[in-house]
Amino acid sequence: MQITENTVAVVSGGASGLGGAVAQALAAAGAKVGIFDLNEETGTAMAAKIGGTFAKVDVADPASVAEGFKTLRAAHGQEHIMVNCAGIAPASKTVSKGAPHNAEMFAKVITVNLIGTFNCASQAAAGMVATDALNADGERGVIINTASIAAFDGQIGQLAYAASKGGVVGMTLPMARDLMRDGVRVMTIAPGIFKTPMVAGLPQEVQDSLGAQVPFPSRLGDPNEFANLARHIVENPMLNGEVIRLDGAIRMAPR
Repeated sequence: MQITENTVAVVSGGASGLGGAVAQALAAAGAKVGIFDLNEETGTAMAAKIGGTFAKVDVADPASVAEGFKTLRAAHGQEHIMVNCAGIAPASKTVSKGAPHNAEMFAKVITVNLIGTFNCASQAAAGMVATDALNADGERGVIINTASIAAFDGQIGQLAYAASKGGVVGMTLPMARDLMRDGVRVMTIAPGIFKTPMVAGLPQEVQDSLGAQVPFPSRLGDPNEFANLARHIVENPMLNGEVIRLDGAIRMAPR
C-alpha cells in the first residue's frame, strides 16, 4: 500500500513512545493520523503536532474503542492502517515471598495487551473489509500489532507480560488468514529493548547496561527504527501473517 494524502491511519498508544514515533512517521509520509490513548494531555499535544486527531480510548473496553473509531472516522474517514502500540508492563513473579501472582493484575495485563489489541484490530478490520480495494492486488488495509521479544524470551517477573505478548504473536497468522480474501494484511513487530519514555526515565548507567546486552548494534533501539519498520510493512505488500523481531539479535537472559 502506498501512503498518500488520502491514506488514513489509526495508532493506539500513539501519544508517546513507539506509538508516538509511528504516528509521526505516518503523518510525515502524508497520511491522516488518528491517535487512541488514555493520556488526554499528551495525546492532544501529539495530534496537534502532526496535524491529526485524538480520541481518548481505553483499548480494553470494546465500547470505548468503537466510540474512538466513530470519532476518528468522522474526522478522517475509514482508516486503511491500524497500528496497535498500547500496552502495560507491570512485573510480578508466579510466587513472590510465598504469595501467588496477583490474579487481578494478570487479568489486567492480558486484557489491555492482548484483548485490547484484538478489540482495535477486529473493529478496524470490520471497517476495512467494507471498503473498495485500493490497488490491483485488491488490498484494503494493513493491521500491525506490537508484541515483544518477551513473547519468546520472557524474563523473571514477566509472566503476565510474556503471556499477553505471546497471545499477540499467536493471533497474527490466523487473523491474516481470516482476512486474506478481503485484502487486509496482518503483521506483528516484536521489539527488543527500546528507548521508550519508561526506559529513558531509568538512570543512565542502567540504560547503558541494557544497551550493552544487545549484540549489535550494542545500544537501545530508537523508536524511529520501530516506526520505519511499521512504514515498510505498510508499503511492502508481500509482508503478511508474520512476526518480525526487531531486537539487534538479543536473546534475553532469565534476569
